[in-house]
Amino acid sequence: MRRVSVDIGGTFTDCFLAFDGQYVESKALTTHHNLASGFMEALQSACLELGRSVQDVLGSVDAVRYGTTLGTNALIQRNGPLVGLLTTAGFESSVPLMRARGYGDGLSDAEQTDLPGADRPAPLVKMSMIVGIEERVDYKGTAVLSVDEDDVRRQVRKLVDGGAQAFVVALVNAVVNPAHEREVERIILAEYPTHVLGAIPIVLSHRVAGRKAEYSRTMSAVLDAYLHDQMYHGMSSLEIVLRQNGYQRPMLLVHNTSGMAQLNSTHALQTIHSGPVAGLEASNYISGQFKLPNIIATDMGGTSFDIGLVTADGVKFYDFNPVIDRWLVSSPMTYLHTLGAGGGSIARYDRLWDAVEVGPDSAGSDPGPACYGRGGKLPTTTDANLVLGYLDENNYAGGTITVSKRRAERAIEEYICKPSGMTLIEAAKAIKRKVDANMALAIFKEVAVKGYNPKHFAILSYGGGGPIHACGYAARLGVHKVLIPPFSSVFSALGAGNMDALHIHEKSLYLMLYDATKRTMLEDFSVFNATVAELEVRGREDLVRQGVALSTINTRVEMDMRYGNQLAQISVTSPLARLESMQDVITLLDRFSVNYAQRFGEGSQAPEAGVRINVIRVVSYVEHERLKLVQSTASTPAQAVPASHRECWFPEVQDGRMTAIYDHRAVSEGMTIVGPALIETPRTTYLVEPGWKLTMGLNSSAWLVKE
Repeated sequence: MRRVSVDIGGTFTDCFLAFDGQYVESKALTTHHNLASGFMEALQSACLELGRSVQDVLGSVDAVRYGTTLGTNALIQRNGPLVGLLTTAGFESSVPLMRARGYGDGLSDAEQTDLPGADRPAPLVKMSMIVGIEERVDYKGTAVLSVDEDDVRRQVRKLVDGGAQAFVVALVNAVVNPAHEREVERIILAEYPTHVLGAIPIVLSHRVAGRKAEYSRTMSAVLDAYLHDQMYHGMSSLEIVLRQNGYQRPMLLVHNTSGMAQLNSTHALQTIHSGPVAGLEASNYISGQFKLPNIIATDMGGTSFDIGLVTADGVKFYDFNPVIDRWLVSSPMTYLHTLGAGGGSIARYDRLWDAVEVGPDSAGSDPGPACYGRGGKLPTTTDANLVLGYLDENNYAGGTITVSKRRAERAIEEYICKPSGMTLIEAAKAIKRKVDANMALAIFKEVAVKGYNPKHFAILSYGGGGPIHACGYAARLGVHKVLIPPFSSVFSALGAGNMDALHIHEKSLYLMLYDATKRTMLEDFSVFNATVAELEVRGREDLVRQGVALSTINTRVEMDMRYGNQLAQISVTSPLARLESMQDVITLLDRFSVNYAQRFGEGSQAPEAGVRINVIRVVSYVEHERLKLVQSTASTPAQAVPASHRECWFPEVQDGRMTAIYDHRAVSEGMTIVGPALIETPRTTYLVEPGWKLTMGLNSSAWLVKE
């Protein structure tokens, strides 16, 4: 296996290189002005450690897999193209009205308690760039009013005169019958063919989102069009750089659906939050490798803290109504909860509550924490860790980044100590204590709200900052065992290297499996079977277009099901690809009942309300070769020898403690380190707090256990 995988975060760009059984990890600061620069710097560092040139590696690897933040950056900067929206006449105000409460989407819990005082986000589509066209399809998909070609041409020309740089076509009920959206596309292409100068990209809503819900489907298409330009030019620039360095294969982009695809089979919306999803996919793989059926995946990077679940029942958690920035969309995404708690999270003193708060604002990589000396003046989590002694001023990030402890001290003294009256160490402890508490609370809420007990899970802690804070947030949760996985500092990049080529297609429908009013079960299977067949064809077409052999394509059928009109809707993996008998219907009902009970408790089922399918989803995928991260059981009786000692301070201990400092090369597999201790690697630091012990595993994995 020869494979390069890269994950770009808000602060660091992580690279994982698998080359003929050798695994190499590297990091570089993210270069937001040109992501290719950070990409190539991280790759060059990995190639240097491997003892090969970049050209040699890129000329011989099987694939380059890339998780990007281009789309996220475009939304933050609001520098997308001017979008023109064509919708059904009479529905021109759907987007501006935002379901009457859309101005609360994307706000924090505290801000949502005062929705009347909330501000609407700056619109991605101006009112003047929304036009209605004469057409209508009813809820069953029957065409009630056909498309008026002359009317469409007039409205399109109006948008072009207004400066439209991208078209979005989002017509009512297009998910059940997309014929009118396709007709509008044909008319636009007749006016502005793709092969001539002045061609304008066209996004049809039914191709981006297959669910009903007009506002969220329209916003999915609008966001996709808004990000298209950045994605196209950014990825094309990166492909040019790769070509110049000898890479001749198609680049693969990581999707937020837990899969990946070539650039020609990726729409921009699929790349949002793709890096953290790759980490969750790696967690799923680790679950099998380390025989851990239930895992809480926690990824602490420089900007954010991401939480995901891997469960023994194999439930796939999707966000049914994901919010991207301030916009509700309906594109299928693997569910992750993101918290503004990372190494760059900014700390501040809240005079009203006489307390230290941390995040969600982040210093990122530019200017970065105060200790970086790049212009950042505000105290961050990293500054507190440096002051507390967890980080080495003279050997931070393997010596690749110069930091100043004095700058960190000045920032904390100025913004925390002066207004609060705390000493420097008390303030740094308060920052560490607060960020750990924030993460523990977020984990508990995410696990409990899904019907699970955190104490029945093992915590997987990764990301550059995870091993430093793992003991802190695990202790607050009451979890006494934490696994730091192999290559933890670049674990999401590793996950990108372990993903399959995958596409998800879904379609809304209203299908009663059991009608409680009539006391009857579904007898006509044609709609179910036809929908699955249609989605399977679309998935196969996507993969075949990328050169995949038809015989290698696998499919999985999933359904979003609920009892009657309840709001509690869960995803159920179907054991059947087709329905052929009443017994098959009973099998689906039983599977739903069991899954529902696992989520919400036995006895919570409500078959008296009826059982219905709201969405059918087909996952089409091709399994790729996996990385070999086999857990070793080897034991090393020898004891590691500390390289040095230095004084560290811990939130739950009054005075400073002289702490053993170990070089990671001196801590072999099977060795046990009793806290307090620090194990320093070039890319992260393992903190073993007092009362904990660490046992080193294979490939720098480690178990942290509370004594």
